[in-house]
Amino acid sequence: MALTRLAIHDLAEAVLGCVCAALDAAAEEVPGQPGCPDCRACVVPGQPAWDSCDDPCGESSGGQLSVSVARIYPSDTATYPAESRTVQGVRGCAPPTVTALELVVTLLRCAPVMSEHGCPPTCDELSAASKVLHVDMSTVYSALLCCLPATSQRRRGRRFVLGQQKVLGPQGGCVGLEQRVTVALSGCGPCPGEEESA
Repeated sequence: MALTRLAIHDLAEAVLGCVCAALDAAAEEVPGQPGCPDCRACVVPGQPAWDSCDDPCGESSGGQLSVSVARIYPSDTATYPAESRTVQGVRGCAPPTVTALELVVTLLRCAPVMSEHGCPPTCDELSAASKVLHVDMSTVYSALLCCLPATSQRRRGRRFVLGQQKVLGPQGGCVGLEQRVTVALSGCGPCPGEEESA
């Protein structure tokens, strides 16, 4: 069995929704914390462009949240998430038992910048931006830990491996985070041509 046509995109959308909901919940609990970006939260093709970290829509939660696919590769149930080196094509359409999908969650917010008089940001401004970033970091990390298992119909939930989370910037008035996660996709769709023969 091969992957269904929407297996990758549906999972990316589910991760986006999960992280967005967690950011909104954090905003309700932590005073001054922005929630999910109001108009820049989307699944993007390839590496996300740093289009906006401010509030382009004039709403309450600025920033940019994106989920993208870094890569997919074959793996095996016993060795997941290691890449499989099993030769394919020996028995018709016999794909690997697991397809590993590496997703990248990127969240950008505004960073304090120099004033129009050339003065650096104050310590209070830097501390406030650090607090927002640190809350975002723990929120995104925890959201993936809590939500990903429920994105599968398997009895034990979906298997995944959280990768590193790193700070991005500050650069161009933006600062944020990148969180990687490798998720196991099991084959659940017929190979091309099998639909007709079934």
